[in-house]
Amino acid sequence: MRILSRTDVQQAVSMPQAIQVMKDAFARLSNNEATVPLRSQLSVPAYNGVALFMPAYIQGTDALAIKIVNVYSDNAKRGLPLIHAVVVVLEATTGRALALIEGSSLTALRTGAGCGAATDVLARQDARVGLVFGAGVQARTQLRALCAARPLERVWVYDAIPGKAQEMIDALKSFTELPNDLRAAEDVASAVREADIISCATTSRTPLFDGKDVKPGTHINAVGSFTPEARETDSAFIQRCNKIVVDAYSGALAEAGDLLIPMEEGVLKETDIYGELGEITGGKKPGRTNADEITFFKSVGNAVQDAAIAQAILQRAEELNLGTNVDL
Repeated sequence: MRILSRTDVQQAVSMPQAIQVMKDAFARLSNNEATVPLRSQLSVPAYNGVALFMPAYIQGTDALAIKIVNVYSDNAKRGLPLIHAVVVVLEATTGRALALIEGSSLTALRTGAGCGAATDVLARQDARVGLVFGAGVQARTQLRALCAARPLERVWVYDAIPGKAQEMIDALKSFTELPNDLRAAEDVASAVREADIISCATTSRTPLFDGKDVKPGTHINAVGSFTPEARETDSAFIQRCNKIVVDAYSGALAEAGDLLIPMEEGVLKETDIYGELGEITGGKKPGRTNADEITFFKSVGNAVQDAAIAQAILQRAEELNLGTNVDL
């Protein structure tokens, strides 16, 4: 069994490679070539924690894995990350455990790459200004994914905690694929009005910006919220969307507060959802069809992403001899 650390994950697969893996994974999901049960949640109320279990099997590629994600809201007081995760990769033909992969970095990579895939098919080709909400691990891969999908010239970063945005910018200066013009945003409305592409990767339970400030032709990704009660976008924005795309209908209609709350308000119907990302990456539906469309990709996360990227990471790790092999 190969054990792969955060560093191993980062060395194994680049963001452009991960985006291609996500395009294929979502296409297979939408083509009914994947078995993905809804994630199971196990509450640990004594410690303000929740454990999430996310298995998936992809036919054709034989990718088989389960991710275990633990979210403990009091971890900051303990000096620990909010989220801990691991992914176990299994051999489809025998059931053997092949690898144990550090899950937080894998999740950030596949989530960023998923939005990179959505951005590639939904954003304007001439998009040059980006905006990222959040400054955590997820936001950093969102920034890298946007820049992999489009040659952005400027990216704004906003975080509600003072100094966090600049801290993220300083940490990413070594990534040569990012534009030199990375700026911490202080005026949210101005940044939203300027942005061609926006990614939201926060823990906020309420909208991050006024949807009326979004200009025609903008593409927005939202990945931070994954419960029916939380959302990063407001109903004014949802009403203005020309194309709403989800990672999977089942997950979005069960967990995406960005969509479920407007449905409860009566401003959005289930039939208003344009389609799944995999229907676009698989060629069943077109992506952006005109420059003025406002497009929206809502992702609550899908285990098909974990299984696909875990398989890619393991294959590359074996080629590069990354990680540590142990006998169980």
